[in-house]
Amino acid sequence: MPPNSDRTAALVRMAGYGAHDPLMVGVQQDGAPPVFLARGRTATGEPLTAGAIVYTASLSKQVTAACAALLVRQGRLDVESTLAQWMPELPAWAGGVRLRHLISHTSGLPEGVEFDDLHRARLDRTTAGVIAALARLDHLISTPGTEHRYGNAGYVCLAVIVERAANRPLPGFAREHVFAPLGMAGSRYWSGPAPHPPGAVPLDPHYPAPLSLGDGGLWSTLPDLIRWNQALQRDELGVSALLQTPGRLDDGTRLDYAWALDVREHAGRPIYRHGGRWAGLSVQLVRLADRCSGFAIIALDNDEERTATLAQAMIEELTI
Repeated sequence: MPPNSDRTAALVRMAGYGAHDPLMVGVQQDGAPPVFLARGRTATGEPLTAGAIVYTASLSKQVTAACAALLVRQGRLDVESTLAQWMPELPAWAGGVRLRHLISHTSGLPEGVEFDDLHRARLDRTTAGVIAALARLDHLISTPGTEHRYGNAGYVCLAVIVERAANRPLPGFAREHVFAPLGMAGSRYWSGPAPHPPGAVPLDPHYPAPLSLGDGGLWSTLPDLIRWNQALQRDELGVSALLQTPGRLDDGTRLDYAWALDVREHAGRPIYRHGGRWAGLSVQLVRLADRCSGFAIIALDNDEERTATLAQAMIEELTI
C-alpha cells in the first residue's frame, strides 16, 4: 500500500522524534506520488518546509559520481587513467592511483586532509585548500586498490578531474547535464564565499559547511532528492547501470560500495543507500532497486542514531 502522511508521521514518532524536532521526510512507493512531511524550525527560528534548501553533506558524492559517469559514457574519461594524468601537481604517489580507486574509496589517501583537520588548523577549507594539503603529503597509507577506506579527499579530486575533463566548472556541468534535465531546480553546488547559497537553511555559524566540491558542496531540497532517486531508478541519465556497479579491490574482491552508493539487501531486495552528516545535520537517501520506491530523511540535529532508526523503520515499511 502506498504510504500516507499519517503512516509516515507514525513512523517518525516511533523513531523518537517529537512534534517540534526539525525534520523533513519524503517517501515514494511503487511510483505513487511522493508524500512529504516537514516539522520544526530552523536555527534562525523559521518554520521548516519540505521545499527548504539544505546542505546534503556526503550525498553530494552521488551527483559528483554521476557527472564522472556521464563523461565516461561520452568517452572523455577513463576509470583506468591515473590521478597523476589529471592532476600532475600532486606528488609521485598519484601515479599509482586510478580513477576507479577514487570512486570506490580504495585510493589509499590518508586521513589528515579532511575538512575537519583543515578547519581545526584554520587552513583553507575550499577545494584549493584540500588539494594543497594533498600536495604536501609524501606517501599513501596503503597501496591503491588493496583496502576500502571511506573518506572525502578522493571525491574532491574526482570533482577536479570532472572539471578538467569537461573543461568547465563542476557547478555549471552539473546544472546543465543533471539538474536542469531532471527538473531539480532547487539543487546546486556551492563553493562560497558565503557559507551557504541565498535562501538556504543556514548551518551552525561556528561550524559551517565545507566549501570544497565533490565530497560535499551540494545544496538541495527534499523533492529534488526524491526526484534524484526516481531518475536513477528510471535510468534517465543513461548511467544508472554504471553507478550501481559495485567496486572491487585490485585482487577482485567485491565491495559493498558502488559509485557513491552503498549496496545492500533487505528481505531479499537490493537496496542502494547513502548517508551524510555534518554539525547539526543528518541525512539519509535510500532506494529500493526492484521497484520505484525510496525515501529521503533530513534531520537538523546531531542525533545520527535516531535518523538511522527512522531509516530502518522506513525500509521495513517499504519492503512489507
